Amino acid sequence: MRGSDLSRILLDTSSGNKWLAKGTHRRAGVLIPLFSVYSKKSFGAGDFADLKLVADWAEKSANSIIQLLPLNAMNHLLCPYDSLSSFALEPAYLSLRDTGVKNKKFPPPNKYLDYSFRKEKLALAEEAYRLQADQEPEDLLEFQWQNAYWLPDFALYAALKNYHQGKPWYEWENEFKNRDKKALDNFQKAHAQEISFQVWLQWQLYLQLTAAKKYAAARKILLKGDLPILVSRDSADVWQHPEFFKLDFASGAPPDMYCAKGQRWGMPTYNWERIKADGFRYLKEKLKYAGNFYDILRIDHVVGLFRIWSIPYQEPLENMGLNGFFDPQDESKWAGQGRELLSVMLKNTDMLLCAEDLGVIPQVCTDTLKELGIPGNDVERWAKDWKVRHDFLEPQDYRGISVAMLSTHDTTNWPAWWENEAGTVDEGLFLRKCNDHRQIDFLAVRERLFDLKRSRHGRLRWRDDLDSVDKLVQGLSPKGTVPKEHLADFIDLYQNSFQEKEKLWKHLKISGPMREKCDSEILRQALKISLDSNAIFCVNTIVDWFYLADIFSGDPYPYRINTPGTINDKNWSLVLPLSLEELLKHKVAAEIRTLISASNR
Repeated sequence: MRGSDLSRILLDTSSGNKWLAKGTHRRAGVLIPLFSVYSKKSFGAGDFADLKLVADWAEKSANSIIQLLPLNAMNHLLCPYDSLSSFALEPAYLSLRDTGVKNKKFPPPNKYLDYSFRKEKLALAEEAYRLQADQEPEDLLEFQWQNAYWLPDFALYAALKNYHQGKPWYEWENEFKNRDKKALDNFQKAHAQEISFQVWLQWQLYLQLTAAKKYAAARKILLKGDLPILVSRDSADVWQHPEFFKLDFASGAPPDMYCAKGQRWGMPTYNWERIKADGFRYLKEKLKYAGNFYDILRIDHVVGLFRIWSIPYQEPLENMGLNGFFDPQDESKWAGQGRELLSVMLKNTDMLLCAEDLGVIPQVCTDTLKELGIPGNDVERWAKDWKVRHDFLEPQDYRGISVAMLSTHDTTNWPAWWENEAGTVDEGLFLRKCNDHRQIDFLAVRERLFDLKRSRHGRLRWRDDLDSVDKLVQGLSPKGTVPKEHLADFIDLYQNSFQEKEKLWKHLKISGPMREKCDSEILRQALKISLDSNAIFCVNTIVDWFYLADIFSGDPYPYRINTPGTINDKNWSLVLPLSLEELLKHKVAAEIRTLISASNR
């Protein structure tokens, strides 16, 4: 699709006014988690002031979009998608410079971030607050007035949470849990200073992040934020408006080829009927506050606006997402619900909306996004013809209204995928499918079908000589006891993953025999496919960009931002091996600029 044709289509959608304001030219961008960067002036981790250095690097490398993960206040799990608030910002990102407090120098983060610095940073923030406690600037009063919908309740919730030693609100005394007015009034009087500190803290975070946005805008760089579709069960939102949530259910995702048992995220699902009855104010207010900080907003798990995987809250945790159901259960309601919610969002923000539409997506979701002019995601490893050719798409076959990328924050980086996952299937998923058939012996089949010496990280690599569906069927059922027509799910897995690397190698157009290990030439060609694609935007993770210059060393597999369905200290804590000052001097920016310029982005 030619650029002029795509521009005309975008301007003629419900998002047309937003495209007109932001421009319909092709852009390249970089996803940089703020916790992954640091500067010489950072305290513990990257902060909002460091975003100015990130913008300098983006400008130097010709990236005109900086995509961030959610910056909302986090709970003890430290997951940005399971936040304490849809509004409040995370205090760990507060910059202490220019606050008037003196603090010891924190050592640069190691490979993984140790979040223990948060406690000391918060103590220093309280010291800064006390230095200014006798002042009440007009813009602080304006900030409180503009955010009256959520700020007073969040500040009260944060103070109550501290009073209860971090316990979730549903374990507080009944008078606080159930929001008894007299009890809350008495608590506010007794803890007025702490509540005022929480308000001041959010004001400071607001000032710093809006300043970063202004700095980026002066360099013609757009900030792309991330709006988690859900919020933690233990959050100010749920405590303030329990009627907006279905607390008897936990959200998640059904089983797929990458998560054999599905996923259980744990956050409650929405009661959209109650939210609608309130005029969608909760949704509108979230967009209003996010609009202070971002030019573009990524809608997390957009299909959840159409229907969401709901797991009974009492379901055993080990079952993950196996025993859930889609809500609404009536499929005929999905289109209307999704369209209504997205239309409300479009009418109540100036931000350009993008959508994360990965996984098993009903056609009604894909069609609605296209019609409304909201880009979805095209991830190279999944950008395929899954039904007929079982092969990767050429750049010109990517969706025009999309954001192309090599990886996401929830996947392995591209080199790790190439070396460990391409041409494989998930072992847990394959085991479950064998057990479902009962007549298929998993251990025997595994020996017959897979090259176990080249299988690792829970992935099974197909044998090279398994070069036909007939051989697959023979391997699954040597005596023919299971008819071929009963093996359709196995055949689908095989057709879309067998010799996956060999197929992609042809698209990469690199001379010579296929190489098993990733190198900078292979990665450069992979990046070129996404950059040259039809997609209006191309946003790659900083990790994938870094592999152009061998900045990371050793096995690429550990260098990932998050592993879905797991809770460990490696998630949401990956730190880049260079400071922002060092990064600004590194040659990788020039190489990235060359690639982006060649793609006319």
